Amino acid sequence: MSDPRMKMVLVTPEIPYNTGAIGRTCVALNLELILIKPLGFSLDEKSVKRAGTDYWKHVNLTEYDSWRHFLDARQPERDSLYFFEEHGAESLYAPDYKEDSYLVFGCESKGLPKTILDGMEDRTFHLPMLDTRVRSLNLANVATAVIFQAMRPQLGG
Repeated sequence: MSDPRMKMVLVTPEIPYNTGAIGRTCVALNLELILIKPLGFSLDEKSVKRAGTDYWKHVNLTEYDSWRHFLDARQPERDSLYFFEEHGAESLYAPDYKEDSYLVFGCESKGLPKTILDGMEDRTFHLPMLDTRVRSLNLANVATAVIFQAMRPQLGG
């Protein structure tokens, strides 16, 4: 059964700095960081620890070998899954996030696999941008923007 706290899920992240920075945010907000393998780096790399600074040792980290293993182990309810992609149907400001939400992000170069997003169009959201010359933003920046919006009620916002 699900822990009643929000969780950050990174599916096959490629850049250790982003994972480290997101881990640091997870520590600050008492969130679990879930990593779906394969990872594009080793968690022992200095760059992960450097981005997380001395907080990395406090990250509540769980790893799964695949998206299927994650689904089998966690059995999340469909309406607790929120996927973030540049072409999501609605803005990240649209949903009322559940306390036990899984906020799911794909890898930096390709986003989330189609196999994960199939049938989840109504659960897929984007971060609005005003200038169309920018295709996407840094994963750590987007994840931070999303989590603070999702947790607004819990953070007094």
